[in-house]
Amino acid sequence: MKFYSTNNKDLRVSFQQAVFNSLPQDKGLYMPEEIPKLDPYFLKHLPMYSFQEIAFTVAKAIIGNDIPDKDLKALIDDALNFDAPLRFLSADTAVLELFHGPSYAFKDFGARFMSRVMGYFSKQGDDLLDVLVATSGDTGGAVALGFLGVEGTRVTILYPKGKVSKVQEEQLTTNGQNIRAIEVDGTFDDCQALVKQAFNDQELNESLRLTSANSINIARLIPQTFYYFWAYAQLKAQGQHEVVFTVPSGNFGNIGAGLLAYKMGLPVTHFVAATNVNDTVPRFLETGLYEPKPSVQTLANAMDVGNPSNWVRIQDMFQQDQVALKAMVSSYTYTDEETKKGMSELFDAFNYVACPHTAIAYLASQHYRKDHPGTYASVFLSTAHPCKFPEAIAEDAFKAVKLPKGAELLADKAKLATEMPVDYQVFKTYLLVNN
Repeated sequence: MKFYSTNNKDLRVSFQQAVFNSLPQDKGLYMPEEIPKLDPYFLKHLPMYSFQEIAFTVAKAIIGNDIPDKDLKALIDDALNFDAPLRFLSADTAVLELFHGPSYAFKDFGARFMSRVMGYFSKQGDDLLDVLVATSGDTGGAVALGFLGVEGTRVTILYPKGKVSKVQEEQLTTNGQNIRAIEVDGTFDDCQALVKQAFNDQELNESLRLTSANSINIARLIPQTFYYFWAYAQLKAQGQHEVVFTVPSGNFGNIGAGLLAYKMGLPVTHFVAATNVNDTVPRFLETGLYEPKPSVQTLANAMDVGNPSNWVRIQDMFQQDQVALKAMVSSYTYTDEETKKGMSELFDAFNYVACPHTAIAYLASQHYRKDHPGTYASVFLSTAHPCKFPEAIAEDAFKAVKLPKGAELLADKAKLATEMPVDYQVFKTYLLVNN
């Protein structure tokens, strides 16, 4: 399978080139030259397959023969060594828990798959691979743990000072080895802009072998499709055949992966993009005008994105047809106060402790059902373990949180981070001097 840039469909590169180049020089994003349609028999009989078997079939369809079947199966089995269980809260409402990986966030699916793909393609004797990543919260920890100790790689993570939770910061600043953290005195959008500028800096690219671990990398997007198929397999096993997925959305990679799964044949009725007050996409869907604005800090910090990179992929999948896009995607926006009420409602009604992102998805799922009643199953995605947000969750609810293995050990580790202003020349010098 070849991959093109969303800014130039005549550009064609291999999967390996798309993974390592990450961002085309024309500043587009890579997409498969055609979205494959999966075998109807496979889709009809999804409950027959394991999570890993489903992931292999989906990945094989997108990647093609760039990775031999035996190696791809081994890579997936190693990367996906944890589950994505569907938990029903009522007969027609369920939460898809995506926080059972090592960093307790959905980003583990993409980071672990991508790190193993890069490790597979990297050859002994190649130049050191410098992985740059900007994080608004969960990406940093997932990438850090996904790449920790991977030979031939060095990871540099930029995160906004004071705008990630304590656990999130500990996960990305306490690793050492081949993982470096930069604490930027700015917003996530500032961090993301620094990374993008680095990729488009010819001098820097001549000195360093750069790639990205953000959701702009196609190797992050592909594995996020896996759990949508797996969720539908679990639904079918329960006798459900219609589903509306509600996705907490920041950089729009997660819902983009769901829409890619839909385009591959997954029978999804509708998608709901749930956002905090960083509402660039909801405003676009309402007005038809795409007007990014500076990000605003909220309780759901991983969604504090004012100019979501992956929106161009979603528009590309719908061939810029805004009518078709709006028919498939709805969006709702929530304030911090509403988010707190959502967390309280989940705990009071279902004894379910949710992070702020999950609560926003829950609120949007209920809002959509009120606006569009039906017999479908409503599945909202839980993207992070509540233990990562002690400051945001009510004390009585947080007492019910069971810490995952290893979480209590993070606080005892030393913080390893370099403070930096929002200044590209300072960032560039850091990369060149510390080469």
